[in-house]
Amino acid sequence: MHNSGWLSLFREDVRAKAEWLYGASDGRNSLKALTTDGTLAMLLYRLMQASHRHRFGLLAMVFNKLNGIFGSCIIGRGAEFGPRFVLVHSHGVVINGAVQGGRNIMIEHQVTIGAERQRAPVLGDDVFVGAGAKIIGAVRVGSDVRVGANAVVVKDVPDGATAVGVPARYILKTRADKEGE
Repeated sequence: MHNSGWLSLFREDVRAKAEWLYGASDGRNSLKALTTDGTLAMLLYRLMQASHRHRFGLLAMVFNKLNGIFGSCIIGRGAEFGPRFVLVHSHGVVINGAVQGGRNIMIEHQVTIGAERQRAPVLGDDVFVGAGAKIIGAVRVGSDVRVGANAVVVKDVPDGATAVGVPARYILKTRADKEGE
């Protein structure tokens, strides 16, 4: 899906995390972002993703297991996310190996993005997934979407929507909402 080198992707991920946490991705803020919770899990994910892509299965498995131990996070070896993938907090994150995601994906703690009957979610670009949210099965989460904390998404979410509740329903942004951003 994405052909950039793992180090380049990781740098973009860290810059995105610095912007999210501190409002800017200058050197100081990027260095601070490197030391925050979740960043080690982001690094181990990128190393696992590169190993998997180059068919170094044993190495990919080692990075996967290290992420479980040190990042408190399980991301399946085949999971693909584009640049600017951010684990705000990695504790309790579980992502199935068949999940596909675009760029600018922000994930809070205790999130599950999982398959159901061998069919996994696909996430667009610019997606925020709040703490404790679950996205399950063959659903498409569009671009410019926010999934609220503890929401359980089992149906498609269109571009520009916010998904909330159990099961999740979505709220579309109005023109006034978009202009106010």
